[in-house]
Amino acid sequence: MTSSPFAAGDFPAGFFSREDPSPDADFYDPPRLVTHIDDGAIAAVGDLYAELGLDGDAHGPRRVLDLMSSWVSHLRSAPAELVVLGMNAAELDANPVATERVVQDLNSDPTLPLPDASVDGVLCCVSIDYLVRPVEVLAEVARVLRPGGPVAITFSNRCFPTKAIRGWLLTDDAQHCAIVAEYLRLAGGFTEPEASLRTPSGRYHGDPLYAVVARREAD
Repeated sequence: MTSSPFAAGDFPAGFFSREDPSPDADFYDPPRLVTHIDDGAIAAVGDLYAELGLDGDAHGPRRVLDLMSSWVSHLRSAPAELVVLGMNAAELDANPVATERVVQDLNSDPTLPLPDASVDGVLCCVSIDYLVRPVEVLAEVARVLRPGGPVAITFSNRCFPTKAIRGWLLTDDAQHCAIVAEYLRLAGGFTEPEASLRTPSGRYHGDPLYAVVARREAD
């Protein structure tokens, strides 16, 4: 499922281009206090985070980073500390479980404003398709994660098509899993990524929820 369609990260020309190249700050300026996946997919995200030991039910306190976040982080219960990084201050201010808020455009600056090995887990929900420098961002994720800490990247089949990268729009769900896994391999510092469909197959008619998970390698 995670075999890359691109040899050694050889993404074709235009892969990271977008229909709307205007500043992301303009597009994300109006607050959108809505969810972008349905209840079934949201529950699947929360279940994954719980399985990874990143919510408030984990053994011991956890400091978690939610990348490209908004007013909701889909955790079933709040971890001890949750740093939310996103584009819209009003959305981040509305997040009830956040303990720290950072407004930052990762497409302009992929450097995370956190110390090395300072978080126990990193989340990125239904947003990876908007990154134009994903390998740089995930290299930063590897830097800030503590050894053994997971990064959980989840996505569905919805997006803002004018802001998603061209390579995402021209590939299918299985290829999306492979693309994200390749990003993690190229970023370095992670165990081999594992991809899975987190919602039921067959007669399930809700939004599909895919996850690619890897862990920070020990130094």
